[in-house]
Amino acid sequence: MGKQSAGILLYRKINSELQVFLVHPGGPFFRNKDDGSWSVPKGEFLEDEDPLAAARREFEEETGQAINGQFIQLNLIKQKGGKTVQAWALEGDIDHLNIRSNTFEIEWPPRSGKQQSFPEIDRAGWFAIDTAKVKINPAQVELIMELVELDKKK
Repeated sequence: MGKQSAGILLYRKINSELQVFLVHPGGPFFRNKDDGSWSVPKGEFLEDEDPLAAARREFEEETGQAINGQFIQLNLIKQKGGKTVQAWALEGDIDHLNIRSNTFEIEWPPRSGKQQSFPEIDRAGWFAIDTAKVKINPAQVELIMELVELDKKK
């Protein structure tokens, strides 16, 4: 089976406007990338691991904040590289300016022999739906659109 990730699409309503919480990947490869680079907080999980538990763990690792509540399972999506993403929507609110992400190490600069540490997530934000559809990884737009449809049914 190919790589699989699990994530949380956190959302809130401000003055009846739906907003979603997205994170921007850290590290040198995404430093100057913006539109199309943001994501729901997510991460890979193993075949024998509960996907929702993995999604909650990844959210906490990437933001430094644990979340609980009534999770709404969204449809599975497949990203361009073949990775599948299982996500859950959750209504909530966190301070996007106060995230504390875990870190990773890579050789940087390339072929330098030096290891450098970078935050997995370098920033987070709340976005209106139209803006979020531009910011997020194109395959994940489906998750936002499904959330919008679910919200219309409320």
